[in-house]
Amino acid sequence: MSGKQIPVTLPIADCSLCLFRSKTLLMGRCMPGDTCVSAESGRQIDRFFKINPTYAEKFLQDKFWERRAIAVRYAPIKSLSALICDEDEVVRRAVAYRLPAQQLQCLLNDPDREVRMTVADRIDLEFLEQLANDPDYIVRLTVAKRLPPGRLFRFIKDDDLQVRKCTATRLPEVSLGLMADDNSADVRRIVAERMTAEDAELLLNDCDWLVRYTAAIKVNPELLSKLLDDPEPDVREIAQKRLNLTLSTNFDHD
Repeated sequence: MSGKQIPVTLPIADCSLCLFRSKTLLMGRCMPGDTCVSAESGRQIDRFFKINPTYAEKFLQDKFWERRAIAVRYAPIKSLSALICDEDEVVRRAVAYRLPAQQLQCLLNDPDREVRMTVADRIDLEFLEQLANDPDYIVRLTVAKRLPPGRLFRFIKDDDLQVRKCTATRLPEVSLGLMADDNSADVRRIVAERMTAEDAELLLNDCDWLVRYTAAIKVNPELLSKLLDDPEPDVREIAQKRLNLTLSTNFDHD
C-alpha cells in the first residue's frame, strides 16, 4: 500500500452564474472551492454566510435544503417564521434552535423527533408539559429532566426505563415510595439511595441484592437482623457490620 494521499476534489461552482460575483468575489469575501454560496457544499456555504451574514435572508427560500438550513443560522430571527413549516426537517431543526422560546409552541407537534427534542429543551416551562405524552421516549426524557420535581408524577409508570430512572432521581423524596415496586432493579436502586431510613425498609426484601444492599445502608440498624441470613454475602456483611457498630456504640455509651 502506497503512502500517497488521494486528493479530495472540492465542489466548485460557476462564478459566472453567481449574483454576487461583482461584489463578494472582487472584495475577497468569497473564493471558488472554499467560500461559496453557490456550491452544493455545506462547508463552503457556511463559510460564505459567516463572512457575509447579510445575504443569508435572501436564501431562506432556496431550492437546496442545506442552503436554507445554513441560512437559518445567520438570518434575522424575525425572518424565520416563514420556515416553521418547511418541508425539510433539518431546516425546521435549525429554526427550532434559533426561534425565541416563547415562539416555539407552533413546533410542539412537528413530525420530526429532533425538532420536538429541541423544542422540549428550549420552550418555556409553562408549555413544556404539552410534550409529556410525546410518542418518542427521548422527547419525554427531555421533559422529565426539565419539569419541576412536583410535576413528575405522570412519568412514574412511563414505558421507557430511561424516563423512569430520570424520574426516580428527581421525584420529591416523600413520593419515592410510589416507585418502590418498579419492574426495573435500576430504578429501585435509585429509589433506595434517595429514600429516608424509614421508607427504605420497603426495599429490604427486594428480589435484587443490590437494592437490598442499598436499603441496608440506609435503614435503622434494628431492622437489619432479617438480613443476617440473606443469600448474598455482601448483604449479610453490611448488615452484620452495621449491627456490630451499633452494639459497640451502645456499649461505649453504657
